[in-house]
Amino acid sequence: MKRIVLWLLIIVVILLGVSFSVLNAERVTLDYYFSQGEIPLSIVVVASLVLGVLLGIASSLLVMFGMRREQFRLRKQLRLKEQEVSNLRAIPLKDRH
Repeated sequence: MKRIVLWLLIIVVILLGVSFSVLNAERVTLDYYFSQGEIPLSIVVVASLVLGVLLGIASSLLVMFGMRREQFRLRKQLRLKEQEVSNLRAIPLKDRH
């Protein structure tokens, strides 16, 4: 059942993409830094969307790697503190009364 729903969802997305492409088939002039070219509007929109998604993923990965590094550092600090507490508990108390 799960596979059927997944396949139906994929088919719906493909159909939406094809209809979007057909509805936006006019060509637009895209100016690059060194040249220009005419490209269908649908390709420009989809390429912009894909580029935005890739940049979003890249920035999220950078943040995630930074958080993992901090997590590793904090776990190391925690191990050291737990070891210190364990050592302090093992020290016998001397009563001076």
